[in-house]
Amino acid sequence: MPGMRRREFVSLFGGAAAVWPIAARAQQSVVPVVGLITGFSADAAARYVAAFRKGLNQTGHVEGQDVTVEYHWLEGHYDRLPALMADLVHRQVAVIATPASTVSSLAAKAATATIPIVFSVPADPIPLGLVANLARPGGNATGINFFNSELAAKRLRLLHDLVPKAVRIAVLVNPANIPSTESTLRDIPEAAHAMGLQIQMILNAATIGEIDTAFDSVARERADALFVAPDIFFVSRAVQFATLTARARIPATFANPDHVAAGGLMSYGTDVADTFRQVGVYTGSILKGAKAADLPVLQPTKFQFVINLQTARALGVDVPPELLAIADEVIE
Repeated sequence: MPGMRRREFVSLFGGAAAVWPIAARAQQSVVPVVGLITGFSADAAARYVAAFRKGLNQTGHVEGQDVTVEYHWLEGHYDRLPALMADLVHRQVAVIATPASTVSSLAAKAATATIPIVFSVPADPIPLGLVANLARPGGNATGINFFNSELAAKRLRLLHDLVPKAVRIAVLVNPANIPSTESTLRDIPEAAHAMGLQIQMILNAATIGEIDTAFDSVARERADALFVAPDIFFVSRAVQFATLTARARIPATFANPDHVAAGGLMSYGTDVADTFRQVGVYTGSILKGAKAADLPVLQPTKFQFVINLQTARALGVDVPPELLAIADEVIE
């Protein structure tokens, strides 16, 4: 009988040993998935992805260990959004993160009322329908409002201060990015009129080829300066913009410093990389149990003014000392 009990014990223990690894593997496989959608191309997004991961890490999460992040690079192809969102909702991902993309944020909100959404958008998220209230969003979405739309007039003013002889301004928008286009076309003509500037032409570009074509028009019509609307696809084409503005010898203003680092003249806007970090923090907080409805929409208070002095010299632009004094970064 004692021998029998020993055999039974060994048998039971062996059975448990066979079952436990399966249970452990099942637990390990249930790692939450975050779907991150942005208008960047993968090669243009390295520092932004690093910032997002830093935010996740601040909440104790490590990508590849206790969370899986699926990156979806739209590269300006906003028509992919409905199918992409439908897939993420069908698979019931843990969080949908839409940093620096109003179009993606609206598509996510239209696709689900239950999966948490963490956005960063340049316009007020209340009229966009993303949240009911900034302090208490109340639904399944929260994030960061980074003001690029509201900063358009200030950016035009800085361009005018930098190049006071530039009177005829060309404006370039991405018609596929409807919120950015609408706010730019609403705010810039009014701001230009107040400064005594003339909006000479509105140009549309939603593809690489259309950007080239837009610059052909700028050169043909001899615009004095170029105002480029905020758009993540445009940021991913920063080198193309730098090449074309240099060829056309036209001073241009952008919302994102990546353009200036690539060779554009100036930018003014929010630190977008930091908004990616904040999206990472909120994503990590939600993975830990926080509710999007209770996380207030954040609003940055710091804006970056960046000038490329080398480009200014190449264009024959004398940068006033007072602008150099207020610039957050000057690229030599």
